[in-house]
Amino acid sequence: MSEIVAITDQSLRQAAAIIHRGGLVVIPTDTVYGVVCDPFSTAAIERIFEAKRRPRYKALQVILSSVDDIESLGLYLPVPLNRLAAAFLPGAFSPIAVAQPDCQLKTLRSEPDGSHSQGLRVPNSATSLRIVRAIGPVAASSANLSGAESPQTAQESRDQLGDGVDLYLDGGVTQGHVASTVVSADSNDRDGIRIEREGVIPATVIRKALLVNGGSLGA
Repeated sequence: MSEIVAITDQSLRQAAAIIHRGGLVVIPTDTVYGVVCDPFSTAAIERIFEAKRRPRYKALQVILSSVDDIESLGLYLPVPLNRLAAAFLPGAFSPIAVAQPDCQLKTLRSEPDGSHSQGLRVPNSATSLRIVRAIGPVAASSANLSGAESPQTAQESRDQLGDGVDLYLDGGVTQGHVASTVVSADSNDRDGIRIEREGVIPATVIRKALLVNGGSLGA
């Protein structure tokens, strides 16, 4: 039976070992609990879809410990997302990055123009960042069955995903059931961005942040 364990140096080493061998771990973020895996392993990513019963067309995010890690993954943030990221990360803001040709992530989403994209998260939580620093960048989705309410505790996560996950890290109660706000760059859309999913940060706050000296960050 999969364990729920406190976050310690020992349990973080255990979690890292599980991730590196293709397993699944549930971790707290600054919004909800997430189920995570190695973003370079197709088999591990498939396990997340199976555990959640998640439709394959719904892409996974990648959780990082710092915005400085974006480039090393073969990704970049287009204008104006790069400036929005500076304003809202760490935090409940999920920009959609663009993949460079050498990007090796197995979580990329194919776009109509032939490019590939990747949603990112840098949680505003010392506990979450400690975990990600210990286990490395991870592919992630909320730790619930697809369509069910996102969990705020490790136990709520286990009640839904059970032994489909190898280890549950207990970081206490998260702030709420609402996930991050997902934003992509779109030169044809209002203000040069598109709100893909409105979450903790309201769309109005995101759009207001675009206004600098009477213009947009993308101007």
